[in-house]
Amino acid sequence: TALETRTEGWIAGLQLAAISVQGHQDATRFIQSFSGSHHFVLDYLLEEVLHQQSESVQRFLLHTSILDRLCGSLCDAVLQDSAVSGEASLVYLEHANLFLVPLDSERRWYRYHHLFADLLRQRLHQSSTLIEVGAVGDVTELHRRASLWYEANGLELDAFHHAAAAHDVERAERLIEGKGMPLQFRGAGAPVLHWLESLPKAVLDARPALWVTYASTLLFGGQPTAVEQKLQSAEAALQRVALDDTTRDLVGRIASMRATMAIILHDVETIITQSRRALEYLHSDNLPVRTATMYTLGYAYQLQGDRAAAHQAYTEVIAIGKSFGESIYTIAAAIGFGQLQEADNQLSLAAKTYRRVLQLTGDPPDRIACEAYLGLARIMYQWNDLDAAHQHGQQCLQLTRQMDSVDTVVSYGLFLARLKLTQRDAAAATAILGEAEAFVREHHFVHQLQAVAAVQVLTLLQQGKLTAAAHLAQTHNIPISQARVALAHGDPSAALALLDPLRQRMEEKGWQDERLKVMVLQAVAHSMHGEKEAAVQILGDSLALAESGGILRVFIDEGLPMAALLFEAAAHGMMPDYIASLLAAFEAEGRTSESKPYLPAAQSLLEPLSQRELEVLRLIAEGFSNQEISQQLFLALSAVKGHN
Repeated sequence: TALETRTEGWIAGLQLAAISVQGHQDATRFIQSFSGSHHFVLDYLLEEVLHQQSESVQRFLLHTSILDRLCGSLCDAVLQDSAVSGEASLVYLEHANLFLVPLDSERRWYRYHHLFADLLRQRLHQSSTLIEVGAVGDVTELHRRASLWYEANGLELDAFHHAAAAHDVERAERLIEGKGMPLQFRGAGAPVLHWLESLPKAVLDARPALWVTYASTLLFGGQPTAVEQKLQSAEAALQRVALDDTTRDLVGRIASMRATMAIILHDVETIITQSRRALEYLHSDNLPVRTATMYTLGYAYQLQGDRAAAHQAYTEVIAIGKSFGESIYTIAAAIGFGQLQEADNQLSLAAKTYRRVLQLTGDPPDRIACEAYLGLARIMYQWNDLDAAHQHGQQCLQLTRQMDSVDTVVSYGLFLARLKLTQRDAAAATAILGEAEAFVREHHFVHQLQAVAAVQVLTLLQQGKLTAAAHLAQTHNIPISQARVALAHGDPSAALALLDPLRQRMEEKGWQDERLKVMVLQAVAHSMHGEKEAAVQILGDSLALAESGGILRVFIDEGLPMAALLFEAAAHGMMPDYIASLLAAFEAEGRTSESKPYLPAAQSLLEPLSQRELEVLRLIAEGFSNQEISQQLFLALSAVKGHN
């Protein structure tokens, strides 16, 4: 039968291919390059398959070969021949076994076998050289028709592919811009960039918007160093055209990209200047770029420490984003929003925001999710769920490994070092911080130097290296670190002299997280100074700030001096449930510290507690009265009170 004849011919073709492979030393490479251009397959397909079909079927096969996938209505749009039904033709080809592969169970979509498609496309291009442009069979016209069908059916990326193949620059440019969100922001960066790279400079100069698109595609494709040259080319092209709404919008887009590039360098002044210029020039309807610009402005405000302005900018980004769908910028704004909630001690709200970000980034998560995982890790740390903190930190690390120039690497290092300090592993913390500092200096992330130094001071104090800690705190001018060093030297007066004005500044700025840290240390300093009443009062204010966020570690990390203060506060009847949870955390910390009494990360007691005093402290933490402690330890009641 005809089918058997075709099958025998196909087998013969494959046998010939096998013989050819034997003659090639690199068989794998030969097989990978195997295509319809090889003469034995080409001859078979031409003589035994294509030429055996009717003229109308041959025309259908050739004209639809431009398509990577086929359906009836798409074939109708490409052929534009009322005498031929696309759907009926596909049914015939499948039944005739003409190398048609179904792509779904309903058999609505098909593709040609790649070898057969290679042959058809070669034949089509050979024959089209003799056809007048725009006539039936002209390849560019076939691509144009396919592009029209794909766009009408909401498949803009496929529409762009065929517009590019048709060399229809105007149409391809319009399709890239999309309806509200450019294609390169929707996962099509590679094909858009490939097309732009293929265009002559004269074509790009005639259309300044293409230069801008070229720059944005490079920027979001991870090639920021190549962006500025394209922006300058766009500006040069713009000088040759009149300034109208369209060209003004291009000026705004250029400024927005420069603001985004300045984020990489944490250049606050440039970010703000270029963002404001962008908002001035951008068209009011250009919501995607306006959203991007509002985000960069919010990021600059956050770097400056103007949290209120950053909060307002991020809120606007998220609100605008809802009108045209989530984008990379609305997700980034949500992360910034979570960081502000975290800084405001609203940890439950921040955790909810970060989890929402993880939902938006998908599964597997996008790299931007690393900041959400790190935020959750910090929150779990403050909630004293160290296992969960470590787990979220590891998820952050997996994503940051995919990037090598983001300061999340540093932030993760600081978090991990703090985690190591809770395990009394100062050596590991030192190594981690050394790597973080090297990364900061290599990438010029100057704004992170103080944060690294602050944790280095904690590490040095845990090791008893007071001189080195004092030098580091002084070099980087970190008042709270200087206060910790003063306490470690037994000089609470010097510590309070630093902490009192620092607290006032934090209150003026509205920085609740920093205010809480200062107040906790103030309470310890007043206690060491013998001012118990003032210490308990400040501790009570600190607890009131921290309770709604469920914050524990900011107290636990201060060690035994804080535990003693909490007992004092409990004796005054302050916040019994919250203090009970803190004392229970102290007790658990003591049981897991390798049989060593818990000592603070920031300082050790000048007069370490005796074993008997530790036993009394443990029983107090368990809720025993003085009389009960007296009976358990066989001590006189007065001795127990003396230990207290």
